[in-house]
Amino acid sequence: MSPTQVIVIVLVVLVVVAALAGVGRQVARRRALRSRFGPEYDRVVAERDSRADAERELRDRERRHAELTLTPLTPESRARYAAAWEELQVRFVDSPAETVRDADELVGRLVAERGYPTGDFSDQIAHLSVEHARTLSHYRDAHEIRLRNERGEAGTEELRQAVVHYRALFADLLGADPVAARVPGQGADPVAARVPEQRDPDQQHPDQPHPEHRRPEQHHPEQRQPDSASREAKQTPVDRPHDVTSR
Repeated sequence: MSPTQVIVIVLVVLVVVAALAGVGRQVARRRALRSRFGPEYDRVVAERDSRADAERELRDRERRHAELTLTPLTPESRARYAAAWEELQVRFVDSPAETVRDADELVGRLVAERGYPTGDFSDQIAHLSVEHARTLSHYRDAHEIRLRNERGEAGTEELRQAVVHYRALFADLLGADPVAARVPGQGADPVAARVPEQRDPDQQHPDQPHPEHRRPEQHHPEQRQPDSASREAKQTPVDRPHDVTSR
């Protein structure tokens, strides 16, 4: 084999290795983007002309997100927001339309306190998608219902769903569900309002023995009362005849 052939083979091998390495890096970056953005990855890919264009958009979101100064909530702030949300849900029964507007404002305040921009909705979505992508569909649905509510086109059930959607992002930003088991339109906590457990009629109180294990009653033989003749015989002495020969 001539030196020229050896050089050509080495160059081909290097090109193949470089191509495989490039494909491997692309696959790794794609896997990382899918893992980080979740359903938002598929959404952006569907909206863009190509997958490469969508992935560039997502990487640009990561770059802009890294420039933010995010602030974790203090325990006092977390408790304050949780109490405000619980109070908001209680008001839903009497004023659902106003509650949806209040929910949007409360979520906006929480977003701002965490350090995210609160100007343009699309820009806000782009920044939130980096760490809260799995609740963005809820936020979009809530935002859409709020716009219909402003036009007077949303019904009560839609408004209730809007509050549920807002709560998904609110809990994600808060780090915990503010009202874990309560749904707008319901009063008391369903978990706390369970019907008392009904006792089986055959089940006795722990302190009471089961009928089958009770000590059998002792039956005393019935004491027969002596009849009148016997009583008279005992009470009246019998006159025996005297033996005349004993005198």
